[in-house]
Amino acid sequence: MNSRLQKLSSWMKENNVQVCFVTSPENVFYFSGFLSDPHERLLGLAVFQEEEPFLVCPALDKTDAKNAGWSNEIISYSDIENPWEMIHKAIFSRVKTVENIAVEKEHMNVERFEILTGMFNGARFTSAEEKLRKLRMVKDEKELSIIREACALADYAVEVGCAEIQEGKSELEIIAAIEFALKKKGVTQMSFSTMVLTGVNAASPHGTPGLTKIKKGDFVLFDLGVVVDGYCSDITRTVAYGDINDKQREIYDTVLKAQLAAVEASKPGVPCSEVDLTARKIIAEAGYGEYFPHRLGHGLGISVHEYPSLTETNPLLLEEGMVYTIEPGIYVPDVAGVRIEDDIFVTANGVEILTKFPKELQIIR
Repeated sequence: MNSRLQKLSSWMKENNVQVCFVTSPENVFYFSGFLSDPHERLLGLAVFQEEEPFLVCPALDKTDAKNAGWSNEIISYSDIENPWEMIHKAIFSRVKTVENIAVEKEHMNVERFEILTGMFNGARFTSAEEKLRKLRMVKDEKELSIIREACALADYAVEVGCAEIQEGKSELEIIAAIEFALKKKGVTQMSFSTMVLTGVNAASPHGTPGLTKIKKGDFVLFDLGVVVDGYCSDITRTVAYGDINDKQREIYDTVLKAQLAAVEASKPGVPCSEVDLTARKIIAEAGYGEYFPHRLGHGLGISVHEYPSLTETNPLLLEEGMVYTIEPGIYVPDVAGVRIEDDIFVTANGVEILTKFPKELQIIR
């Protein structure tokens, strides 16, 4: 049993949990090394206190699961078989009674929960989310190495995007150029839908890129990430195309000041809330508090949004090994939108900034 599974099994013993049934693809990957999108089919990993864990997956994925390094039992099923009957048999061949089963309540749908309820009549259901989040929150050296590679590719993507900027070119054209360049480097997946927003579109924190064309005097906002070996990066940079006005520059300078201060405030033992408030105070004092509507950042790893959430109300203390984003923004409708985001790794004494593309205002002419 690998060390990650051992930590989960120890938690199960402490909490009198006989079975933990993991069903989200991200957490199955974390424990098994097998990364898969099962679509509507069932993917799961059953973990026990002492007994051998087993993986359940569609038959069409069985070979891939073995090749990913999973050496324990694999229960595979065809599209005309009922996997739950196999799961029931496999679980009760390992344990005689199940009084407490841990599941991912936020991930599991009602239909599957009802099936498990019938399978384990009278059993108590415990949420596994908090433990799984904490396990994934602190990255080991192998994970960090992969994330560094993903961040380097994200830096490259922004560099490509900046080189593509010219008057009359649309947001979607820039995205196409970025993703084509990444494909040539072997990137098969982005962390999320690539965002390139220009002009007033950048004033929408989660705007939708389209056929809006770039023109002189606009900001161009890039928000993108790259997946490498199952791990994500996430970067945002805002650049200017041609000369911008004083108001735009004030907004940019305020966001940059807030972002740098939040990075500086990050170190082991500091509450997440303090990091968020460090940036939020600077933006509020500049008169833009109402235009910073989201949290300062989020954890990053297998998922692009992981635990913890950097909000002004989260008392969780930062610890060595965490990876998260710092991404303050100001979005003034019909004026300008600016966001600057880095991926941060907490070291013993401070932080390492994993995304390297320059943050000082870039003016492209």
